[in-house]
Amino acid sequence: MKFLYFIMIFIIILILGKWRFNYFTNKEIASLAAASENDPAMPVTQQRIEALPLPVARWLTTTGMAGKHEIQSVRLKQTGLMKLKPSQKNWYQSNAEQYITVNEPAFLWKAEIKMLPFLKVVGRDLFKHGRGHMTIKIASLIPIVDIADNEKINQSTMQRYLLELPWYPSAALSPYIQWKQLDEFSAEATMDYNGVSGSATYQFSAEGSVEKISALRYKDSSKDAKLLECVGEVVESSRIEGIEIPTALTVSWMLEEGRFTWYKVKVEDIKFNE
Repeated sequence: MKFLYFIMIFIIILILGKWRFNYFTNKEIASLAAASENDPAMPVTQQRIEALPLPVARWLTTTGMAGKHEIQSVRLKQTGLMKLKPSQKNWYQSNAEQYITVNEPAFLWKAEIKMLPFLKVVGRDLFKHGRGHMTIKIASLIPIVDIADNEKINQSTMQRYLLELPWYPSAALSPYIQWKQLDEFSAEATMDYNGVSGSATYQFSAEGSVEKISALRYKDSSKDAKLLECVGEVVESSRIEGIEIPTALTVSWMLEEGRFTWYKVKVEDIKFNE
């Protein structure tokens, strides 16, 4: 009987832990949404697009942004497969939800990763006001990572914002992003916001679709962490509300020993300016 009570109490603690995690992350999402709800969504004209370097202008035209209003916020749901280290044989299943704002660049990503049938890890990645904050907890309760507002996490979360920009392509027109053409099919975006800066390189197809995005990021925030190339490659694209976005991608770290593909992500649902 005592064992049954212990199991019941343990289950209740897990339920309360998950509820608490979702409660606070949903409050943060609501805060981001409230801050952006009155942002004006300007029309995306062909004239504005043509002011960008040729490969970027071709991409925005291909996405179908011309004639539409700017994307000021995005809410999406993802499923994915994840590995934590190159030697890991099996993939962990993950489910995630993300909210993004553009006028003031910010995002919150919350995920649940199934590591074992009885063990789940939750993670929250926040980028706001140019600052990053990452939290990872076992069973929604036991914190194993809680890093906020240091040079490495700030830079890494900004780079993530740039890597994911093809989900909100009109952000390419934002005043905090400057573009430089590298060749006929690639360009570099440099972002400078609230004292934090970063850049990412975009590779486009001849038709103008985005194929690959790469940026230098810190894989972790340890004292000896070094900048590594992080590469997102588009596997599949779809038109959502008339806008072409990547809906299946792989994300890899370029380590000294070679490529480590650690995340395969699929967009299951996405809403613009909701």
